[in-house]
Amino acid sequence: MSGMMYRVTQWEYARLEYRAAGTLGTDKFEDWDAVFHHPGGVQRWGTDERFNDLRHLNRAGAEGWQAYDRAAMIIGQPHRLHAVTYSLRRPVER
Repeated sequence: MSGMMYRVTQWEYARLEYRAAGTLGTDKFEDWDAVFHHPGGVQRWGTDERFNDLRHLNRAGAEGWQAYDRAAMIIGQPHRLHAVTYSLRRPVER
């Protein structure tokens, strides 16, 4: 290397929590809440009647966020998906 410094991307980070709402009601599908946590605060992105995280991931992607990790929380016997958390990042404009 000739002493050149290459540009390093600076990132801001966020997370999308997609969690079972615990309101089964009389239907057989559980409701799911989407909550977006970012440097500017917390935004509630709505409740879905069925698991449909793609709609929320596409919304985040449209705002420049990239998902780089996913963690699932499974509870009970038999196992049941309780929550999925997506780690997101996007480049910071200088």
